[in-house]
Amino acid sequence: MSTSTLTPPAKPAGRPPTPHWLLRRVLWPLRNLWRSLTSMRTALVLLFLLALAAIPGALLPQRELNEQKTLQYIDDHGTVGEWMDRLQLFDVFSSVWFTAIYVLLFVSLVGCLTPRMIEHVKSLRAKPVAVPRNLGRLPRHETFTVDGAPGEIAERISGRLGGWRRITTERTLKDGTRVVEVSAEKGYLREFGNLVFHVALLGILVAIALGKVYGYEGTRSLVADGEQGLCNTSTAVYDSFRAGSLVDGTDLSPFCFKVDDFSATFLPNGQPSMYNAKVSYTEDLAAGEPTGWKHKSIKVNDPLRLAGDRVYVLGNGYAPTFSVTFPNGQKRTQTVLFIPEEMATMLSSGAARFDTPAGLYPDEDERRNNQIALQGIFAPTAQFTGTDGKLLQSSSPTPKKPAVAIDVYKGDTGLDTGRPQNVYQLDSDLMHQGRLKREARINLEQGQSHTLADGTVIGFDGYKRWVSVQVSHDPAQNWVLVCAVAMLAGLLVSLLVRRRRLWARLVEVADVDNPGKRRTVVEIAGLARTDQAGWGEGFTDQAAALVADDNRRIRGL
Repeated sequence: MSTSTLTPPAKPAGRPPTPHWLLRRVLWPLRNLWRSLTSMRTALVLLFLLALAAIPGALLPQRELNEQKTLQYIDDHGTVGEWMDRLQLFDVFSSVWFTAIYVLLFVSLVGCLTPRMIEHVKSLRAKPVAVPRNLGRLPRHETFTVDGAPGEIAERISGRLGGWRRITTERTLKDGTRVVEVSAEKGYLREFGNLVFHVALLGILVAIALGKVYGYEGTRSLVADGEQGLCNTSTAVYDSFRAGSLVDGTDLSPFCFKVDDFSATFLPNGQPSMYNAKVSYTEDLAAGEPTGWKHKSIKVNDPLRLAGDRVYVLGNGYAPTFSVTFPNGQKRTQTVLFIPEEMATMLSSGAARFDTPAGLYPDEDERRNNQIALQGIFAPTAQFTGTDGKLLQSSSPTPKKPAVAIDVYKGDTGLDTGRPQNVYQLDSDLMHQGRLKREARINLEQGQSHTLADGTVIGFDGYKRWVSVQVSHDPAQNWVLVCAVAMLAGLLVSLLVRRRRLWARLVEVADVDNPGKRRTVVEIAGLARTDQAGWGEGFTDQAAALVADDNRRIRGL
């Protein structure tokens, strides 16, 4: 009886083992993703996307710059505006999607620049490429037969290649023929300039990010009368304040300034052409009170620079002065800011609220029901139109004939509610509830007044100019400038420097006519590393100048 043993079939020889699933499913996809992210093509795409993503920030109002205008834009566009707000189109530069593009671009640039920098350092330390075996195959090739020894001719060629990295080698063939070879390269600054350009671009991204993290911006509207000022000691002094994530508002640059006067000039079509804000400023706050005031004018592209901050003038307008004389003879005066509605004519709108004097109405409810509120428009150069000639318009932004058209209200103005109110508009809810009733609608020119039924006198006393100023602190702005200059310099170097290689092979031969005399056959070949570095038609003359025994000048090499 015979028995047999079953054996499994042998695996085919040379078949590699199956990689672990962790490599196939996790590590390899991550490696491919990293390679794609750190390619220069991806960096260019992300740079284009960053520029594209910044377009909404330039076309749409941004909440951090003008929250009131942003809210008005959202309200005017209804559902579309609400969806735009959800997509963070009014907070573009702090949005999630803009930050994601910004971070990805940063990572991509770091990932693609690091190996290029390492490779460039290696190329700087490496010797020039050895002379190819067959120089005749290169696109630029010339052959000369000259008198002299190969070593002498090689030294002449090497000496005329100033600014080239070069190396000379010598060898002897089996038949005793002496061969000298010269290898030379130039244009390493081209890649260096390219790297400087991209590193500077990376530096700009870092500087902008640091400026956003450690910087701040605050805006405030001031009446240009030399009395109302701003001291940069607290965030509470600003109408709006935007701070970086590492700024808590306790370490602001200490200084004070006030606007003494403001003037603006306009083109015939009403477009502003120039403005001049005369300010007083000081950084001396040691005594608790600002002292040592200095003076300067803020103009277009000429901000006030002090304590590392910049003070800009963003906008301007008119602030009419109203007076209310109550029945008991007590008078109250306010200068209130009106917001321009038509920039071409500076037709402006605003509101004012006046509380009753103490003691006039002992009862609290009666006092609250006799407050005065004004709401209307201001025209620098009044022009009355309409069927009855009472519709106020403005024909020019220059204050030639100032006038106001206001509605006078009496009742509860909401000053005691503790609720925040729009300083440029009255609370419409108070009107609908009957707590604020309109007493008169009047037009007043400067110096005129109107008396209500209870003897209250409303007067338009004149106007002042107001300006909206922005205090900006960006500790990285100088680095942004340095990186921008470095980018330009790197770009110019990468465009102007030509990357070239040149080889020369010198072989000693006997002179047929004079056997005792030795001559040298010189083969010279050139190769341009880029299309822009091509020699054109001048290579023959340049090669001839390299081996010539005179002192002719070599052009374009």
